[in-house]
Amino acid sequence: MCGRFTMTMVEEELKNRFRLGFVEAQVQARYNIAPGQNIPVIVSDQEGNRKLTEMRWGLVPFWAKDTKIGNRMINARSETITEKNTFKRALTRRRCLIPADGFYEWKKVGKVKQPMRITLKDKGIFAMAGLWDSWKSPEGKTINSCTIITCGANSFMKGIHDRMPVILSKKAEEEWLNRKQADPEKLKKHLIPCPSKSFKAQTVSTLVNSPGYDGPECVMPLPEQKIQKTVQAKSTRAKKGKRR
Repeated sequence: MCGRFTMTMVEEELKNRFRLGFVEAQVQARYNIAPGQNIPVIVSDQEGNRKLTEMRWGLVPFWAKDTKIGNRMINARSETITEKNTFKRALTRRRCLIPADGFYEWKKVGKVKQPMRITLKDKGIFAMAGLWDSWKSPEGKTINSCTIITCGANSFMKGIHDRMPVILSKKAEEEWLNRKQADPEKLKKHLIPCPSKSFKAQTVSTLVNSPGYDGPECVMPLPEQKIQKTVQAKSTRAKKGKRR
């Protein structure tokens, strides 16, 4: 799955990387983006003009009775995306790119879950494949929301977690945003694990465990010595708890 990610680049970098024509979202460094928050999302119009806008992370389908369903819709599995009505319509009509420069996953070390930040080796920006929808409340308020598509882990990620976000190649980004493309089978061919050689992982602080914390300390690599002490301390506390 993908439950947290980072987007620390400035607006100009996003404009250049994704050839943005319009920027409606406020761009600021985000070190611990969590579900339920508004996030920057890239969509395209019929003429192919790209726009950076904001959407709530957690898909609320147009037919939903209320927004609570979004809490369960932060990810969409690539394997079943054409089978579930929640995602099937959005796949052919409402696709988006979700820019990021890293995502978090928790690796099990003994009985401890240690947060890891996964980035490109060059620490550049990449695009996660997303779907979006527009929901209107009984009072007439419109909420645009999105979900991140996930796939099985590549060989690099398997040592950390069994799933990962779908990270599109630059060529795949073009077709994903092409509003004229509505063939689900052609779109599904892009929903595969990215090459293992492109990425690296670093152990980071457990500060990222708190969705309310969004400081630069979240992305700072944790020294190996500190990792070992943290694991040992948690293991000791767990054993003491059992004896009691």
